[in-house]
Amino acid sequence: MTELTPFIRNFILHWGELGTKWGINRTVAQIHAYLFISEEPKNAEDICNDLGVARSNVSNSLKELQNWGIVKVVHLPGDRRDHFQSMTDVYEMFRVIAEERKRREVDPALRMLRDCSEEANAAEGKEELYARQKLEELHDFFDLFSDFYNAMNKLPTKKAVKAAKMGDKLIKTLGMM
Repeated sequence: MTELTPFIRNFILHWGELGTKWGINRTVAQIHAYLFISEEPKNAEDICNDLGVARSNVSNSLKELQNWGIVKVVHLPGDRRDHFQSMTDVYEMFRVIAEERKRREVDPALRMLRDCSEEANAAEGKEELYARQKLEELHDFFDLFSDFYNAMNKLPTKKAVKAAKMGDKLIKTLGMM
């Protein structure tokens, strides 16, 4: 068992709290934090011991992290156990997370809004017309940001970071500040 330093333990605990605010299971987020700041891949036993988490919870959490595409299985020479390693590039990791969240959350919302708008086209009452207008505005909003995300996601990571850093300059150039 590795004794985790206070700042590492604090980071892991805080990342778990953030995870719950983002709709991610606390243990999944904590295991991700632990793997992210670990220089060497860790096996499930290491994770259980260092984080004080039950083996079944670790197994389920590791499967979830692999499904997200941010943790992979690594095999070490002379060791038959599976070891796990987080993505190390922060920007690439958040791109993968954003893509998965878009696929799981934004895309279904867009489909639902599109379907509701189509159903609302037959509406004739004042309340229904207002509701249809609001649904269309919401759909347009989601669609706009989905298109923006898709355009940014096509950029190589270095160019996407550069574009994000230009945000303030763009706003100032447009006379919005």
